[in-house]
Amino acid sequence: MKESITRAVFTLALVAVGSLSLFAQNQFPSQIWHKGSIYGLDGQTYEGLVKYDLENNLVQLKTETISIFPASNVSHFEIHNESNDGLRSFYSLPYSPNGDSQTPIFFEVLTEGYDITLLCREYIETDYKDTGTKGVVGAIPSNGPKTIRSNRVAFNYYFFKDNEIQKYSLKKKDLFAFLPGYEEEVNQFMRKNGLEHDKRADLLLIASYYNELNKN
Repeated sequence: MKESITRAVFTLALVAVGSLSLFAQNQFPSQIWHKGSIYGLDGQTYEGLVKYDLENNLVQLKTETISIFPASNVSHFEIHNESNDGLRSFYSLPYSPNGDSQTPIFFEVLTEGYDITLLCREYIETDYKDTGTKGVVGAIPSNGPKTIRSNRVAFNYYFFKDNEIQKYSLKKKDLFAFLPGYEEEVNQFMRKNGLEHDKRADLLLIASYYNELNKN
């Protein structure tokens, strides 16, 4: 039974993972137009080329012209991942990142289940390299300016559990706090398949496996 659950999880989840690193240099998924659809709160569906901006919680639609939709006017939107023809879904959900009043922002849904749903928010992270010199004769040691080394796509992860969106700290002990009742089974699943607690594809598989266990 557990082996069949594992096979089902890998078959379903790997389709949704996709590759976010196959784009041209300096071209990230949020910077290009994708075939997709936007579902408005007015009941209308808008189809065309879609570009998303999670930092400002906006989504753009290109047809003959370009239209801009804030998260407050959108139920959800979908884009086709050009790297593997998969579908990525983003929902507008009320959230309060600073403990203030909640406001609609976009979350990507990685996997959804009866007990938990795994969400994420994508951003571009910049790594810096220290180019300062030290120990120069006649000069005061200084860290100097910093030079951009590289940019990469990164993610913050959240669990929708108990009717609340809760941010995941990327600490393994906190992961198991979101997955009660099956710690031994999940631990074994992670060890057997070499899964980490802080990687996008691995988290998707772990959450999917937990939801499959909870069905039985």
